[in-house]
Amino acid sequence: MMQDKSEACKASIYFDNASTSSPKAEGLGQVIAAYFEAGGYNIGRGHYPGAEETAMGVLGARKALADYFNFPNFRNIVFTNNVTHSLNLVLKGFLRPGDEVICSSMEHNAVMRPLYQLEAKGVKVKIAQCQENGQLDPARVEDLISPKTRALVFTGASNVSGTALPLVELGKIARQHGLFYVIDAAQIAGHLPFDTQAFQADAFCFTGHKGLKGPQGIGGVLLSDELATVMDPLIAGGTGSFSDSEEMPPHLPDRFEAGTLNLPGILGLGYAVNLLLKQEDPFKSFEHEMQLTQDFIQACQALWSPSQVKLLGLGPEACQASLDLAKQARAAGLSHIGELPPRFPVVSLDFLDLDNAEVAFALESQYGIMTRTGLQCAPRAHQSLGSFPEASVRFSFGPKNTQEQVTYCLQALKKICPKS
Repeated sequence: MMQDKSEACKASIYFDNASTSSPKAEGLGQVIAAYFEAGGYNIGRGHYPGAEETAMGVLGARKALADYFNFPNFRNIVFTNNVTHSLNLVLKGFLRPGDEVICSSMEHNAVMRPLYQLEAKGVKVKIAQCQENGQLDPARVEDLISPKTRALVFTGASNVSGTALPLVELGKIARQHGLFYVIDAAQIAGHLPFDTQAFQADAFCFTGHKGLKGPQGIGGVLLSDELATVMDPLIAGGTGSFSDSEEMPPHLPDRFEAGTLNLPGILGLGYAVNLLLKQEDPFKSFEHEMQLTQDFIQACQALWSPSQVKLLGLGPEACQASLDLAKQARAAGLSHIGELPPRFPVVSLDFLDLDNAEVAFALESQYGIMTRTGLQCAPRAHQSLGSFPEASVRFSFGPKNTQEQVTYCLQALKKICPKS
């Protein structure tokens, strides 16, 4: 029997982890509170014990991220506010009028908006068209490369459909043509322990509040030396180092970290990443998320025909391939994985006979199920997937979601959208 509104709202089922993870890493709030209760000291501005202790915590966060991403130089990890900040820092730091840059048709506005700002200043943006399931043929990227091409910029996985892009193949193309390679890792960082060296990226931009289970307002970028040397800082100001000069410091990470950093955010992120590093089975959570995704998709396909409810992106076979990849990595005793699964735990449904916004509203108001509706800040992705401008209702699963919650959600959807 379905719960009434008051009972459902007490339960509050959260299926919006692609927006931000919930719950966060266990104990995260206490760690952030402890920083303030111990004095909330700044770093790089004083040598008293509290400042030194905070500095060591920030250093520890960089080292934890380097370990988690198998990144060789923790000093090349630059902290930012989020992945959007990271992408703006990188793209506006080295692209110049006359340059060409190639991205995909599945990009989030965190990529597209800074690129279009740059296009207004003379940078040409070329877009590799993805298939209707969100997949990208690397040959389409190679066809767009010209002598003026300077960079490739791609999302790791779509925030709309969960479809992964071929990051390893794209990295090889970038190296073959001497191009800089930038990855938007918003939807992949934290789901699996990736070996970022396999991607051969010059900039791996991440956010702390999604898969990494950290707080909002903190992110970063793993930078190659080659790209860092040609980048201009997006923001200039005090760093606590080289104070005798009015120029930005030449070395990393100070060159790109002007002003007081989000220290509670960095310490919280470092704590969350250390918890990920301590997991006995680094693939267990992803397998759980993908099993829920597969079960949900299969149930939806059994409930409705594609003419009534359209699934955006890849189907249950891709979920199984993703599960198999994680299982193979575990069986091989891997601590890091060097390739992307074909799919991540994001499902978007387009209810063709109903208003998607009304479906999402009914799920939340009547059954306490939180989802994300609309274009998810990725209009071009919806055009590629055939869901523009109607958009979708997005369900994104996390490690704390359960099979019972998925079953309850499907029962609610059957009432909201009866089979025709």
